[in-house]
Amino acid sequence: MFQEVFHLIIIGEKINGSIPSVAKAIAERDSEFIKERARKQAAANATYIDCCASVPEAEEVETLKWMIDCIQEVTDLPISVDSPSADVLTQAYKFCKRPGIFNSVSGEGDKIDKIFPLMAQEENKDWQVIALLSDDTGIPKCAADRLRVFDKIMAKAKEYNINPSRIHIDPLVEMLCTSEDGIAMNIEVIQTVRKQYPSIHITAAVSNISFNLPVRKLINYGFLILAMNAGLEAYGINYGYKGLVEGNIFKMESTKLDEIINRGGTILYSARFPEFAETETQLKGIEQLKKFGIEALVVIGGDGSY
Repeated sequence: MFQEVFHLIIIGEKINGSIPSVAKAIAERDSEFIKERARKQAAANATYIDCCASVPEAEEVETLKWMIDCIQEVTDLPISVDSPSADVLTQAYKFCKRPGIFNSVSGEGDKIDKIFPLMAQEENKDWQVIALLSDDTGIPKCAADRLRVFDKIMAKAKEYNINPSRIHIDPLVEMLCTSEDGIAMNIEVIQTVRKQYPSIHITAAVSNISFNLPVRKLINYGFLILAMNAGLEAYGINYGYKGLVEGNIFKMESTKLDEIINRGGTILYSARFPEFAETETQLKGIEQLKKFGIEALVVIGGDGSY
């Protein structure tokens, strides 16, 4: 998922009880299954590991504790504690060894008034939150209504002194096949949110736009470019791992991407760099990512991509 001003964050969402194999592992308390999923997502450069039980609320806190314990045995990545119940979130986040993300709040009911006061406490100052632009009426059908939900969320953030930089706004990308003006609506929402609060984060399930449609990859690319132009930003690294270690990194603004469709090859160039297989060299690359405020790296390539 693409988000925020400076970097790409990937939230691994493979430990979710709505997935049948995960539900089976939860029911059987198969800790090795959960641990292996956590290991694989960490190895795939996830920034956060999402943890969602999808069990009856009466069982949810205990189940999340078991799941979070399993995850934390094999990785120190922060956890996105995922539940539709704010009451569950207020208990389950305590099981995490380091600050993560409350996933999620919205304009529905009193969710914000249960989570924001916790985030306002000094001991929780590094916790972040995903805020969905929905309310008690459901998912608004137009940009103006979603932005009204956004305004209410930000008013609450001001009330509880929650800095916008701790909030990840989800504009709720829907399937294009059921929402013909969905692209224009999401672009309008993203542009307005970014203009009003430059430091706020924007998170979006970009691939939702192409569900049940042909050539999904092209549709996703097209929407992603529009979304980047509206306020979602990404960085490119010239010459692969060699450029990463040397700091050859640039912001992929729309002006730098003009007419690339007419050019052959890759605008990022390529280079063999077998030295990157060495831990010492990888650590140099990590330092460059930190320098540019990049928390996760997406690698697209063949042999030599490691």
